[in-house]
Amino acid sequence: MTNTILIPVAVAIISILLGTGIGYAIRKNGWEKRAQNAQNDADHILTEAKAQVDAAKAEVNAQKQAADALKQSAQNTKKEKILEAQEKIQEYRQKVEDELNVKRDAIARDNNRLQQREDTLNHKNSLMVEREDELKEKEKQLAKEQTDLDQKVQEADELVEKSQQKLYEIAHLDKEQGKKLVLSQLSDELVKERAEMIRNSNEEVQAKADHYAHKVIIDAIQSSSADTVAETTVSVVDLPNEEMKGRIIGREGRNIRSFEALTGIDLIIDDTPKVVTLSGFDAIRREIAKRAMERLIKDGRIHPARIEEMVDKARKEVNDDIYEAGESALMELGIHKMNPELVKILGRLKYRTSYGQNVLGHSIEVAKLAGTMAAELGLNEKLAVRAGLLHDIGKAIDHDIEGSHVEIGVELTRKYHEPDVVVNAIAAHHGDVPKLSFIAELVVAADTISSARPGARSESLENYIRRLTELEKIANRYDGVKQAYAIQAGREVRVMVEPEKISDDRITVLARDIRNQVEKELDYPGNIKITVIREKRVVAVAK
Repeated sequence: MTNTILIPVAVAIISILLGTGIGYAIRKNGWEKRAQNAQNDADHILTEAKAQVDAAKAEVNAQKQAADALKQSAQNTKKEKILEAQEKIQEYRQKVEDELNVKRDAIARDNNRLQQREDTLNHKNSLMVEREDELKEKEKQLAKEQTDLDQKVQEADELVEKSQQKLYEIAHLDKEQGKKLVLSQLSDELVKERAEMIRNSNEEVQAKADHYAHKVIIDAIQSSSADTVAETTVSVVDLPNEEMKGRIIGREGRNIRSFEALTGIDLIIDDTPKVVTLSGFDAIRREIAKRAMERLIKDGRIHPARIEEMVDKARKEVNDDIYEAGESALMELGIHKMNPELVKILGRLKYRTSYGQNVLGHSIEVAKLAGTMAAELGLNEKLAVRAGLLHDIGKAIDHDIEGSHVEIGVELTRKYHEPDVVVNAIAAHHGDVPKLSFIAELVVAADTISSARPGARSESLENYIRRLTELEKIANRYDGVKQAYAIQAGREVRVMVEPEKISDDRITVLARDIRNQVEKELDYPGNIKITVIREKRVVAVAK
């Protein structure tokens, strides 16, 4: 029984223990799971926290990098702005310096003009002082003559009184008859004395007028004296070596033929070491040819296409120089306003000669002479200078236009609205029309002084140039002729025709016609060779 009781008790105790153990085990397992879950949650939270921290760090780094990039960009922009500002400051400084230089040049020119005007005024003042001295001397002389005349009148009155008394005493004439007789005698004596005084005064005035006129002309000549210049019809170009002559001639002479055809100048290559000679009567063509040849020699590449390019560049340069020469003449003479086309035509006179005398230099000299004489005589100095400068303007283009240089000059000045006084001075400076002003007379006098001075002109050169000009004009008359150049000192004329208008068969007839016309119209020594060239050129541009 005891065992029976003990067994259930034991079972119960065992059950209790087992239940307790199982419960504890179950609870322990639950606790472990909870702890594990808590640990997992903590690890997850820690992981997320680390991720957030890493993200925050990455964001901070990104922001820092962005800030650094922005700072670097700002620094670069600042540097660019500083450089740009410095460039603008430099440009503005250069612009200001250029403007200051221009103003300094203008001020210098104005100072020079003022100095010249001051010198002129001083010269005029000295002349006025001389004239005042002459007038004072004349007044003294007139006062003396007046005193002598008064004394003579007084003596005449006394003589009349004495004569009256004698007449009354001797002839027993009445008062009226005696008065008439005395007055008649006195009148004859006074007429004789007055005639003698007038004659003496006229001779004195004429002598002083001649002296004054000579003085005015001498002063004008001294103030504008010019050197005597000898003109030639050849130009010499130096070569670096003798091999250059062969390159200039080219294969079978093609380079020299192309050069002569494009310039109208004869290229002479002889035994003279390291030089070639350019021969031609037209100074403008010769200058173009000289510059083109110098460019070709310097460049070293000599062939027909290069020759044509260099000739075109030289022609443009010479045209620019012509305009600058016209502007320089105006600046030298103080002329401020003139039509640009007329200035360009005026500049052509730099390459024009008349009897060996450079026409532009002659025109400037005439302008100075006329202006000086006009200033001395109290006339319009600026108008006289303008008329003197333009008096031979027609010679600039008389080789290209029919008519005398006087007719061409009148037409040009009227076309470009020059004053009537200037036009009349041009028309009358060779006596073709009447002179309508004193300025026209001064231009004639100045022209004569400039051209008549020793060594100023040479007849032979002018005749030579006229003959070559006429030779070219004869060839240019025919239809289809593009260009004609007189070369070889007038021994050959080369005529280039338009291939569309003149065929190969027609050029033979044209050469014969030109020959016949030359023989009919010109007088010349030796023979003249007529060469007609027909060249057809086709140009295609590959792009």
